[in-house]
Amino acid sequence: MTQQRSQIETIDAREKGDRHSDRADCIFVRDYVIDCNIGVYAEEKGVTQKVRLSIDAALSPNVRSKHDEMEEVPSYTDILDAIDAITSKGHINLVETFAEQIAETCLRDPRIVSIFVRVEKLERGPVRGVEITRPKADHGKTSS
Repeated sequence: MTQQRSQIETIDAREKGDRHSDRADCIFVRDYVIDCNIGVYAEEKGVTQKVRLSIDAALSPNVRSKHDEMEEVPSYTDILDAIDAITSKGHINLVETFAEQIAETCLRDPRIVSIFVRVEKLERGPVRGVEITRPKADHGKTSS
């Protein structure tokens, strides 16, 4: 649990701009803006709106590229593909659901040990959204 807490704190410090903290290696996608069918309100149904995504995926300490081959490490392309797969399924009501789906999909990769996901809606009012951090231990668990 201490290692997971440390990794979460590392992702939090990284997101806040602390580049000198002792941190795990990670792959990331930041400030990725897409058109998305998202929102629970009637005026958000049937239309797209701009959503900004930022994802940091902390890697297991033993993940290294030893032979300069893409298969050796997770790729930010995997994150982009996960986002595309989720959004291609149709309308998403809640930004919280979207964030959880991104986290769940990325945590399926055994080389990723924790993930930070930020989803921000950029239209129809002030920027608003959700941030979640999920360690691998939370993958597959449900709330009681």
